[in-house]
Amino acid sequence: MSDDTFPGWHGTTIIGVRKGGKVVIAGDGQVSVGQTVMKGTARKVRRLSPGGMDVVAGFAGSTADAFTLLERLESKLEAVPGQLARAAVELAKDWRTDKYLKNLEAMLIVTDGTDLFVITGAGDVLEPEHDVTAIGSGGNFALAAGRALMGTDKDAETVAREAMKIAADICVYTNGNLTVETIGG
Repeated sequence: MSDDTFPGWHGTTIIGVRKGGKVVIAGDGQVSVGQTVMKGTARKVRRLSPGGMDVVAGFAGSTADAFTLLERLESKLEAVPGQLARAAVELAKDWRTDKYLKNLEAMLIVTDGTDLFVITGAGDVLEPEHDVTAIGSGGNFALAAGRALMGTDKDAETVAREAMKIAADICVYTNGNLTVETIGG
């Protein structure tokens, strides 16, 4: 199908919050095609354990593409144990230059409990300035809410959950069925 006739996949909001020595990644469960909700219970946040290392990743975009990227990230982490930043940069380089990978349509938020990164197909490995980052259809809503909540006494998980609730109330492609993973601290 051409891009003109295919309605497009929507329906992901992922947020990463680093606060109080913990990092939380939360994602909603909605997958939509056009104006139709296809699934409300998708699990877009995963815990990876390459070589005994504990990493949490959330993805937005095509599921098959995201799983391909998660597998590649795991292999990069096995090659450079304990070095999430280096593995993320290596994945981003491959993603941007590999003939097959550069066609993948997804974004990742990853953390090892210390570092927090967004990895994109444009070759970006971005660390958030304000310890909050978000991607997907409702990402800007979740990011704005999360940044506003960071100045409160709420912990990382509460900030993530409340930011996701606000995003779900605004974005029609985001629901309140969350998967939440905490690491660190």
